[in-house]
Formats: sequence, structure tokens, C-alpha cells
Amino acid sequence: MSLPDVNTILYTSSLGKHTRPVFRQAVKLASLYNAKVVMLHVVEPISDYGQAVIHNYLPDDLIKTIHDDGLEQVKSTMKQRVVAFYDEEMAILEQASRPKVEVVVADGNRSEEIVALSKKIDADMIIMGSHNSFGRSSRTTRQVIKYAGRPVVVVPTRNS
Repeated sequence: MSLPDVNTILYTSSLGKHTRPVFRQAVKLASLYNAKVVMLHVVEPISDYGQAVIHNYLPDDLIKTIHDDGLEQVKSTMKQRVVAFYDEEMAILEQASRPKVEVVVADGNRSEEIVALSKKIDADMIIMGSHNSFGRSSRTTRQVIKYAGRPVVVVPTRNS
């Protein structure tokens, strides 16, 4: 029986400073496996309360236009931030430790977007951080582990 191949690693990030060790773990594993990394950042939609407030003051067609234009601007800005994060991290790594990295910015529910992209790209592994509080992982982490159907490496993080 042969060991499974790892060709594609999905790394998820909120882009906080506490996520840098998680990125380094993803790069290290990608280097060991000679795998590519798909780096995902998910922009979550406005809350139900926020949507209700907006709907009381603006017509639906204007809301759709603002949403679509705003979302594209947010995704563009976040993609720039993800690339800057990647460039900063790559600058401190050895040349030999630099795997191919593809950047993806999505919008929606974090855990659903992570699972959906992992299936779409046929990721062999998902690497994500999880700030443990009271000995429990975040809801997003628990949902990804439950529904991904593939190995999930969880790297403990701290917000400090």
C-alpha cells in the first residue's frame, strides 16, 4: 500500500499576524511534498441585521449595485493584501522553500467556501489556523473538519 500523494494544499487565512506561523507550516509541507499551495481568504457577507437596516433606507436595485460594486472592490483590496502577505513571508524564506502559490479571494460563509474550494481544486490537504479558546477550536475549523472529506491540519494560533 502506497502513501497518498499530496499535490495541492489549500491554506486558509484571515491575514492576521497570528496566521503567519500557519502559512509557514503550509509552505514547509508544500516544500516537503513538492506541492502547490492555494491560499484562500474569505470575505464574509454583511449580517442579517445590517441587511435589514439597509433595506429600510435604500431601494433594492441600488442595494444590488452597491453590493456588487462594493464586493468587487473589497475582493480586489483583499487580493492585494493577500499578495502583500505572501510577498512579506516569501522574503524571509529560503529560496529552496518557495512553492508555487495561487491566491484566491472568495465571499460567503467561511467554512462553506473553504470546503467548496477544497473540492473544486481537489485539494489533498487543508491547512488552517484555529485560535483555541477553552480547549475548543473555532466553529469554522470544526465545520471544515466535519465536512471537508479530506485531511485537515489545524495549527493552533494566538491573537497576540
